[in-house]
Amino acid sequence: MNLRLSIILATMALTALTVPAATDSIRVVKGQVSDYFITVTPQHTIRGTVCGPDGRALEGATVMFFASPIHATTDADGRFSITGSPADTALYVYYPGMQLENHFTAGRTDGVRVQLRPAGPRALQARTKAVATRWYDHDNYKPQTFCNPININYNFEPYNNNVRPNGSFRSSADPMALMYGNEAFLFSTNQDGFHYSRDFTEWEFALASFKRRPTDDDQCAPAAYVSGDTLFYTGSTYEGLPVWYSTDPKSGKFRRAVDRNALPSWDPCLFLDDDGKLYLYYGSSNEYPLKGVQVSRQDFYPVSKIHDVMALHPDEHGWERFGMNNDDTSTLAPFTEGAYMTKHNGRYYLQYGAPGTEFKVYADGVYVSDSPLGPFVYQKHNPMSYKPGGYVQGSGHGGTFRDSNGNYWHVSTCMLSLKYKFERRIGLYPTAFDSDGVMYSSAAFGDYPNYNALHNITNPAARFAGWMLLSYRKPVTVSSTDSTYVAANATDESMRTYWAAAGSAPGEWIAVDLLRPVTVRAIQLNHYDHKTDQHDRASDLYHQYRVYASDNGSDWTLIADKSDNDKDVPHDYIELATPLQTRHIKVENLHMPTGHFAVSGLRVFGNADGPAPATPKGLKAVRSKTDPRNAMISWKAVDKAYGYNVYYGIAPDKLYNAITVLDGTSYDMRGLDRDSDYYFAIEALGESGRSDISKAIKPIK
Repeated sequence: MNLRLSIILATMALTALTVPAATDSIRVVKGQVSDYFITVTPQHTIRGTVCGPDGRALEGATVMFFASPIHATTDADGRFSITGSPADTALYVYYPGMQLENHFTAGRTDGVRVQLRPAGPRALQARTKAVATRWYDHDNYKPQTFCNPININYNFEPYNNNVRPNGSFRSSADPMALMYGNEAFLFSTNQDGFHYSRDFTEWEFALASFKRRPTDDDQCAPAAYVSGDTLFYTGSTYEGLPVWYSTDPKSGKFRRAVDRNALPSWDPCLFLDDDGKLYLYYGSSNEYPLKGVQVSRQDFYPVSKIHDVMALHPDEHGWERFGMNNDDTSTLAPFTEGAYMTKHNGRYYLQYGAPGTEFKVYADGVYVSDSPLGPFVYQKHNPMSYKPGGYVQGSGHGGTFRDSNGNYWHVSTCMLSLKYKFERRIGLYPTAFDSDGVMYSSAAFGDYPNYNALHNITNPAARFAGWMLLSYRKPVTVSSTDSTYVAANATDESMRTYWAAAGSAPGEWIAVDLLRPVTVRAIQLNHYDHKTDQHDRASDLYHQYRVYASDNGSDWTLIADKSDNDKDVPHDYIELATPLQTRHIKVENLHMPTGHFAVSGLRVFGNADGPAPATPKGLKAVRSKTDPRNAMISWKAVDKAYGYNVYYGIAPDKLYNAITVLDGTSYDMRGLDRDSDYYFAIEALGESGRSDISKAIKPIK
């Protein structure tokens, strides 16, 4: 058999193998290096004419198929003939001075007539510097407060199975933070890098990605620690990941300390003790306990026994039970994860998350020991980080760090779980140790403006700026609405509902009527990912908008101009430089990074005139006789109160946890420890301020 015949037969055989039975044929062409497979598709030709507004034929008009390189040009009689595939049915026609025309042929191939219209003025986005106002000047913006969820450029999920059913969305979770120099470095899941900030209000991003495939998450539940000028960094692994290091981490340049971590350390925490010993804590399971081990600082290999450091006991600890309100005992056993170690006054505080990241009761507890590997004792006050109510809900799987002033903060995961159970945000809460060594975090006003790290405040409760919520359930008007995503969703204080405009065009707007003149001190604009088409991180994502105020709802004054903003700010927070007296607030969209203009929370903070609401009366806590992990809490309504904070703790002077209740005068509490005694107190929240806290009571058993 000669060589030429061999090639022909081989080509025929290959063609037979690669051609599906009921599809177009494929030609195989032999190249110098490889074979080329050329799909042969049926063709069809569309013929017609192009004319102007007066009906006269246009010579030299360009006829294209939409999103195609195929072009044709009309002759002196305006006639054209263009050939493409059967899928090419939309014509795209251009002639100078005329409007670009999308023309759908509706299956016709002959006698197609396209009549062009005169071109009108095109809307061009102005490229001018934003206007500074007395309330907001970007070039001289020095905020003293921040508001959760923290306003970082949350990465979009990669194009994986998480996003395909419900569309793309942002997410990050499992955070930890540390000080590197005089800046806080924030590490969290799937960010292709990390965030950093001096004041904890405005955050910048540093790219440091270690992905291998485009559908991969980046570092999941990362761990980091600092030794001298060197930052070490790794992520969750069962099979082994490198441990990277850098002396210039913001450059994104990291080297490998080791190529493969020895242990199956999911949700790792690397803790460098002050005696120079390094410890690894890890684990994420609803079956197995968290682990702790000393590891070598040279190769991160274990050098001690591996210890079981803690496990959940939901039969004893009500807050560790599964479910949105610790009320699901049938679906799954609860999860423990997110180990984190903090040393304070010679004692070791092992933090852990439970019962599940998709629940509002997601929280962090703590065990305490005199040794880094235990044995650990469950702290009487638990959970130490807890936020089941309000706009931001959930405060689990986090980490504790100290700022430049030596004050403690706890950064943790907030539940969103709308498009997917692992759709999440990040919150930051002031934290402290009381005189008895009890570790606690304050979240009573955890989604209100709090003083940032520029302020040296040791008492977590004193971080609250005193600015109340002015927008709750206030009337909202909008430029347009897409489907059922109605305007009222923007002021209902739920991150899991949102308003969406019909599109993303400049000029779409949303306005809230505060119903009376009030003093506005800050505005938080929480965007949501509606019909977005972005996966992973890109450099051209940013929001641009303007904020206006009005006394009558018709004459508007520019308050904040972010028309040249170049940052991606999904939870943007604007602290006004000077108080603003107004009744109406309007936000006008200029540019969205992707998707429609959509808002899950237009939140306005400040104070109204008048006295604060009265202290609620009739507070009662009835603890279940059959299950002391549960208690029903109730109180009498207070005039001019839009909500309440229910405080509880293990002593009258240790009411460290708070539950924000916006609707109703009762709360079904299912997060108590079976064998602990508790005290409860309450305060009313009003637009003019907060009431005094009631006297602490013990539950009725």
